[in-house]
Amino acid sequence: MSAEPARAPLAPGGRWTRRTFLATTLGAGGALIAGCTRPSREIPGEIVGASAVRGHRLRSGGFPPAEAIQRCAVVIVGGGIAGLAAARSLRQQGIEDFLLVELEDQTGGNSASGRNPTSAYPWGAHYVTLPTADAHEVIGLYEELGLITGRDPAGRPVYLESALVMDPAERLFVHGRWQDGLLPKTGASDAELKEFASFASVIGAFKNARGTDGRRAFTIPVDRSSRDERFLALDRLSMAEWMQANGWNSPPLRWYVNYACRDDFGGTIDQVSAWAGLHYFAARDGAAANAESEVVLTWPEGNGWLAHRLREPLGDRIHAASLAWEVDATDGGVRADVFDFVSGRSLRIEAHAAIVCVPRFVARRIVAPLRAKGEAPLEYGPWVVANITVRHFPSGPGAPPAWDSVFQDSPSLGYVNATHQTFARGIRPTVLTWYQALCDGPVLAERAKALERTHGDWCELILADLRRVHEDIDSLVERIDVCVWGHGMIRPVPGSMWSGRREQMAVPIGGIHFAHSDLSGISIFEEAFTRGTLAGAAVAEEIRRNRPS
Repeated sequence: MSAEPARAPLAPGGRWTRRTFLATTLGAGGALIAGCTRPSREIPGEIVGASAVRGHRLRSGGFPPAEAIQRCAVVIVGGGIAGLAAARSLRQQGIEDFLLVELEDQTGGNSASGRNPTSAYPWGAHYVTLPTADAHEVIGLYEELGLITGRDPAGRPVYLESALVMDPAERLFVHGRWQDGLLPKTGASDAELKEFASFASVIGAFKNARGTDGRRAFTIPVDRSSRDERFLALDRLSMAEWMQANGWNSPPLRWYVNYACRDDFGGTIDQVSAWAGLHYFAARDGAAANAESEVVLTWPEGNGWLAHRLREPLGDRIHAASLAWEVDATDGGVRADVFDFVSGRSLRIEAHAAIVCVPRFVARRIVAPLRAKGEAPLEYGPWVVANITVRHFPSGPGAPPAWDSVFQDSPSLGYVNATHQTFARGIRPTVLTWYQALCDGPVLAERAKALERTHGDWCELILADLRRVHEDIDSLVERIDVCVWGHGMIRPVPGSMWSGRREQMAVPIGGIHFAHSDLSGISIFEEAFTRGTLAGAAVAEEIRRNRPS
């Protein structure tokens, strides 16, 4: 493939810091650990989280007809970050008469979290980056929640210190010991270090580049990025093809970039669009008065902290453990037929408008006009997340314990330490949140294997992975809980970001509006929150416009 799109004439510049690369999980190779032995004892714990059984009811159907009708101004389908943001947006516009329908027992989606006597911990997303200047909606939320406490004379936000990740932030296990930071410099040759520097220079140029339309080449939200063709052409390449075109073939650099793609997209450099891969590195440049731009915001429960704050004001307007199995437009607005898993009954909700905040593969099943129209399926990467309660942080040579610990020679994404943000130190219990993107084989096969594994199977695989860096891990583990995300996140394959399909998916159908990070092509908090916020504002404006004077 031609190297022309890969070598857009960009101005040099940009500073390279350890989180400018922002790779936050995963080594080369995504296959589950092979050749491991079962633990010598049965590990307490369970498989928790997203209910495949409930979701698969959409396939079998057979829902009972609605026994009652409830009316409201707006029905929100889906209680992930987009749905919670839509609810907040409606309230900001003075609309309190809404209902939010959520399949799971708790809202939060990929930002769900849990808690045990040792600590709170994430079940999915575990940090957010400092927002870019283009992320107006996110900045407004952080100001409201007190995460931004003020501004310096230059106008840069001052962030709440307790939310900024504490040092040491990240470390990598390479060549038998821990090194500070994730860029695998330990043992790298001079030629490999030069490749790191060359790649860093190009990323720095992309961070500063603007298109002919005056927009930044890469920013968050993605739809505020430049539409200049020299940048959009990158979407037609895979990240691997773009690196090959630039002559970057050293194993350490390819591992590092592959690691970054698995982290944010649940896919390898061969599976991910070059535009998306570059966006990962070049879009995150949020400024702060009291932190470097690569520093992230995190909490023991990860992004669950944000999900909880968004959920708190909603009270009984949330219908949890409920599945919206049919959403359709009517002459007077919309209707949603909802099955309550607790009562075993169906309810019909009639509203002026609906905001559908579920993944597109679900929306295609429940939104009648989408079923009739038909759409090609999107690709979703399956994931597994485990929370491992240990008596104390495991030992190891080299760099000291960090918030994020990654193993180079491993198919996993490593783990984050749930108690890292607390000020207590010393030998004490903690929870390690272990991640793996399942992306080595065909998606359907990886998903099926993951859902078939028992709790014992997962314990065997997880401990085998941890033993490669912590010889004492078996004696420390008290409990392992596992969550399998069959459709963990949208995967931005080549051609998916700028083919026009995302824009088409976002177009409302009558009174049915759509809001989910799927519409952005990448699954991050900022995209879901912005989509929900904008959809809520659009629906509020529609209601005001149609309200009799």
